[in-house]
Amino acid sequence: MPDNQMTQGQLLEISGFYWKTCTLHAGVKLDLFTLIGENGKTAEEIAKSIGADRRALTFLLNALSAMKLLIKTEDTYTNTPSGLAFLSSGSKRHIGHMIMHHHHLAESWLKLDESVRTGKPVRSRSSFGDEERRESFLLGMFNNAMGIAPKLIHQLDLSEKRRLLDLGGGPGTYAIHFCMKNPNLTATIYDLPTSKPFAEKIIKQFGMSARVDFQGGDYLKDEIRGRYDAAWLSHILHSEGPAECRRIIEKAVSALEPGGMIIIHDFILENTMDAPLFPALFSLNMLLGTESGQSYSEKQLLNILTDAGVRDIRRHPFRGPTESGILIGEIR
Repeated sequence: MPDNQMTQGQLLEISGFYWKTCTLHAGVKLDLFTLIGENGKTAEEIAKSIGADRRALTFLLNALSAMKLLIKTEDTYTNTPSGLAFLSSGSKRHIGHMIMHHHHLAESWLKLDESVRTGKPVRSRSSFGDEERRESFLLGMFNNAMGIAPKLIHQLDLSEKRRLLDLGGGPGTYAIHFCMKNPNLTATIYDLPTSKPFAEKIIKQFGMSARVDFQGGDYLKDEIRGRYDAAWLSHILHSEGPAECRRIIEKAVSALEPGGMIIIHDFILENTMDAPLFPALFSLNMLLGTESGQSYSEKQLLNILTDAGVRDIRRHPFRGPTESGILIGEIR
């Protein structure tokens, strides 16, 4: 069967995939994977712990087992290794905050047709929202970065750099890890003041308060104080339109010393704009939540960087778990 031809069953599977999504979200929201822990529990034990209806909870536990997220042995449910690693809140590799961020996005995705008709967003930006959603967003970014940063720091050479600007860095996960890898490096996280408590918490958690600081501001409107020889822009351009992206990159470039390096990490589309899948879908996510955000192609980003005076631009071989990529350029 050709790649672009689907069966009726495949189409219906795509249509109903949100059932699996909602099942996972409910399991994480109820913190079932943490409650089950390493030893396993019965539905009755879990129901008593969370005050749930046992019959309904059993349906959920059985569905999670069918999805290979739990293991059922007679009346006892235990975690799979991946469930324990990624879905239990006690794990260092926990991604529950990111899953809850997805949960908060789900309502807006039901209005995609409306957004397509009007060209307007149907939700407010997560980083500006209520406390719970902002926490899920920022700590979700931390979850994501923790899956990438410890490996990425060995693939990017910052050994000759001394001052790093982590522009729009949120909780600062990348800045912290770059500094951990490079003992002569210090970093400034630049983000909205609402991100500061989360960033300070993560900085302290890693014992990096002496080398990583936070500068509050809006990178579209406010000054970036200080001079740097490297700038890291991770997952910020997709939230903005082309004109805003140009302004952000120009400001980052103006904060760099001659010989400085700018690194763009984002969901990068092929120049045809219709692949890879995740960046293509992410443009829809930006349609739903921003005025002009989108995923950009490598050619679009290269043109913006070139116009800002960046030279020696190259694509790094890194490929993230959700098709993120990296472009690197130099300031002469």
